[in-house]
Amino acid sequence: MEVPAELAGGKDAAASLPSMSQPIPVEITVVKAQDLKTLKSNVLVTLVRVEYNGEVLGDSPKTGVLPSGTAEYNFSTSFECSPDGPNSLEVIVQKPLLLTVLEVGPREKKKTEKITPLGQAVVDLLPLLQGVRSLKVFAPLYAVPASSSEKLHPKATGGLEVTVSTKELLLSATQFSSGNLLSITMEAAYSVPGVFTVEGQQNYMACLQIPAAGENGILKADGEKEPLPRPKNWPLGTILAPGALAIPNSFIVGGPYEDEDGDLTRSKDREFRRQAESTKRIVWDTERRCYLDAAAVAVAPCICFVPSLQKRIAECRYWPVELCKMSMASGGKGKTSKADKGDEDKQIAFHGVAYVNMMHLLCPGVKQIRGAFRVFSYQDGEVFEKTRIQHSIFRDLRSQLSLAKEGLGTSPVSRAAPTKAQKEDKDSSGTLLNPSKIQLSDGTGGSENVTNLLEGQYSEAGTFLVMEIKLDRPLVPKRPREELVRRVKEMIHPKPELPPWTGGAKKAVEAYEKCVTSVAAAILREYHELFGKQLPDQGVIDHGTLEEQRRQLNYELNTSGKYFAFKEQLKHSVVKIVREKYLKTEAFENQGQLQEFLSELYVFLVGHMHIALNKLLSGEDVSSTPTPCATNKQLLLFAREAEANRDLKLASLFYSQRIAQDQCSIQSWLDYGAFCLLHKDATKAQECFKKALCLDPQHTQSLLLCGIVAVKLQHYEEAEIFFEDACCLEPSSIIAWTLSGLFYELQNNYIRAERNFREAKKLLQAQLEEERRILEAAEAEGKKPSTAPEEIPDGSADKLPEVVEGVTSKEKATALQEAPEAPCLAPGPQPPPCTIFMKTVEFLMKVNAVRFVHKALAHELLSLQGGPTCAYYLALAWTYSLQEDLPRCEECVCEAIRIDPTNPNVWAQKGHLCYLKKDFDKAKNCYEQVISFVEDAVDMHFVYLRLGSIYLEEKEYGRAKQIYLLACDNSASCLTWLGVGIACYRMKEMVEAEDALSEANALNNTNAEVWGYLTLICLHGGRQLEAEQCYKYTIKLGLKNSELLQEIDATQSRFGFGNPSL
Repeated sequence: MEVPAELAGGKDAAASLPSMSQPIPVEITVVKAQDLKTLKSNVLVTLVRVEYNGEVLGDSPKTGVLPSGTAEYNFSTSFECSPDGPNSLEVIVQKPLLLTVLEVGPREKKKTEKITPLGQAVVDLLPLLQGVRSLKVFAPLYAVPASSSEKLHPKATGGLEVTVSTKELLLSATQFSSGNLLSITMEAAYSVPGVFTVEGQQNYMACLQIPAAGENGILKADGEKEPLPRPKNWPLGTILAPGALAIPNSFIVGGPYEDEDGDLTRSKDREFRRQAESTKRIVWDTERRCYLDAAAVAVAPCICFVPSLQKRIAECRYWPVELCKMSMASGGKGKTSKADKGDEDKQIAFHGVAYVNMMHLLCPGVKQIRGAFRVFSYQDGEVFEKTRIQHSIFRDLRSQLSLAKEGLGTSPVSRAAPTKAQKEDKDSSGTLLNPSKIQLSDGTGGSENVTNLLEGQYSEAGTFLVMEIKLDRPLVPKRPREELVRRVKEMIHPKPELPPWTGGAKKAVEAYEKCVTSVAAAILREYHELFGKQLPDQGVIDHGTLEEQRRQLNYELNTSGKYFAFKEQLKHSVVKIVREKYLKTEAFENQGQLQEFLSELYVFLVGHMHIALNKLLSGEDVSSTPTPCATNKQLLLFAREAEANRDLKLASLFYSQRIAQDQCSIQSWLDYGAFCLLHKDATKAQECFKKALCLDPQHTQSLLLCGIVAVKLQHYEEAEIFFEDACCLEPSSIIAWTLSGLFYELQNNYIRAERNFREAKKLLQAQLEEERRILEAAEAEGKKPSTAPEEIPDGSADKLPEVVEGVTSKEKATALQEAPEAPCLAPGPQPPPCTIFMKTVEFLMKVNAVRFVHKALAHELLSLQGGPTCAYYLALAWTYSLQEDLPRCEECVCEAIRIDPTNPNVWAQKGHLCYLKKDFDKAKNCYEQVISFVEDAVDMHFVYLRLGSIYLEEKEYGRAKQIYLLACDNSASCLTWLGVGIACYRMKEMVEAEDALSEANALNNTNAEVWGYLTLICLHGGRQLEAEQCYKYTIKLGLKNSELLQEIDATQSRFGFGNPSL
């Protein structure tokens, strides 16, 4: 792979690198060689040659080899590092130090000493740019091919001890910390056109805009695929010891296709890639590096002279990688004629281009792009449209391609004559030609000077290029967890509660009660002074004595003036009550209004006087709230029932009561927030979710729900913080990564969305593998696993909250039936394949995030191979039911039944649909079908309730009683016991009916219908007082059932009692 001059060094390139006031010498010391005998057993005298950047820096003195194989050289040399010189920082980054050990043969008569290459080693100088002033390495020696030593000792372990140092740092600490290192590895091109043959002299080139990898590619025939891991090579061309081309500790490791960033990552591409990797291919396996300075992470200026890599990627996401084939010159012996020289003008054939999407590098924390990129024929117009580059990169390489025919990176002195093996390599790979003889297009699209034939064969063959682009640090740093926590805390930090203001009516009433208490205590003291304290053992004072004592006390208070003092003391507090409680500040218009107000005020004052006196005498707070009888779980059930009956006010009351019982319950806040989100109160939902997050900032569910409601309110910056924090807090959560991906997709940030989806898929795959491992282990032991595979925890965010919507949300949890399951050991139908999107849909349906459900279902539809599943149609039906689009909901339910007619959740959903359409006959049949299954539906409670109500309407009271009793056994509530009570009452089972209604009343004493049927039972039982009391509560609670009211009125008329107003 070749590099434009602007990228490989030069004035413009040097200008972008850190400046040096003067050249800095780099001192190199070869201390000694070890184990030379492993290279050649009879070696006696050697010397070492030091080369850098194609220049010989010096040879060491001839040194004898000790019997142990050690040769002490202690040879020092140096070169200067300067931005204006040949050895700039850019060169140090990408070129190693080359060391050649030469064997010195014995001097023969009248002949010079015979010097034979023995082995070569390389030293990477990159640490000198990473804050290191001196490095000491042991560089392995690789045998030179065609030497007898390699044949005798193929596993040589010799090496050179080398020290490299500088007097001052090449990069300051600031420059090092703010700069970056770009590494580009060109691995191979696969599925190349069939006309590419290993016979003949051909050269294969590839090039990027920036310093990239890949020298002359080697065309390999069909055979085994390239091994993994395999070493990356230095961009040195041909050297004496090919083994020294391997970069130390740098390997191509590959990885799953799904984890790549290229074009061929789908499951349907797997088999194609597997086959292509074993067929004819062009292999580079070369890495080239480039230093990026701190000028907005500037590249050594690229071909478009864009100073910032980050800016360049933002302006144009696709970067071209060009590929071509060049024919080798057929040189003959002797001088060539002028006509023959014209044959040496080489033309580019099979000019192709791959487009690398660099936007991945702008994702926070991303440092690497690796993948397979399709190769297309090079068309100027298409390339310009995608990359904004007007002409081929090869056009700018003419004056920079200075490649010798026989190799690169070695001096003529250290080159050896090519062996037979090298000649065969050369025949297949060739060398790059004189760039001045390469003929290229002028960028206008013409083909007069270019043999750009058969490029379409790239597309026909499906050619793809595998490469890697890697940074030492991400261009966009990932926000640290500490910052995310701080930002979340700022967004959810509750406003400081204002101190309770006890002014107004409340303060006036409290002042009045306090004043009454004070006056009562003073009167009691007067009583004790007059009559003394009455002890308990003195017995009870008779009524006559008490009356006499009262007259004497009144006389004493009036004559002493204390009565008027007490009156004035109370007067001020009463005036406050009139003003603050009754808002009376003006005179009354007539005497009637005055008398009416005084009567009302008197009742109020006497009532609170008794409250104050009771507190004083009993020492207890008589108005303390009784302990609630309904549990948190029951209140949630009552709220769900109220939603089913479309009584949203009552449902909200029950949700509020759950919170009032335990304000530290995170789940109660989340449930109430999900209820508010469903019924278009996003602001209230946000308050609930943030309150839950305040209770536990480490709660992943709360973070995700805060993000969802922030999207609903179009607070996208806040939403991003919440989703990012959730992924950072719990990186093993499939739902967190998937939801974050859906959010980025809403923002049209498809790169980040795809990366998050990929991470979620990796987690899901790992989870399924763990499930499979558990099942295999259980099968091997001959027993079932102790825990079901689908119960393997996947982060707290994946544990669904206990929220279920009302009448239109009965199937929210049906997707749980399609939760991930390992293959069943026994024969039978297998569950549908699990995906990250259906797992996320389960969560989203529980929290009523309809918009995200639609997005996830769209992805699910695209990702499915065998068509939509039953779970997909059930989730889609749920969304349509929320929108009250019953026809489309019915279509989805019918499709779900067609796919899985034995799923009880499907029939339950169809029953709910028919119930909403008031087609009670079909609804009854569906509900009966649900009950007939061995496995229960997820929402059996509502199946029982609605089937029981249908039986009551059809006057099948015995069956209604049976169904309602099943409901009571499953999850008892006020409505289930009410159903039992109604059925028993209609069957004249009055005792059982009263017992059932009493149970219903104990669970919820605000249900008017319960009081109505209790009224009827008391009327039939002749209990007048109880009948009147029940009737009062029936009217007070506002019974809306007109038929029941008429029945109560008729029964009261028949028995002649029960209505106090008559």
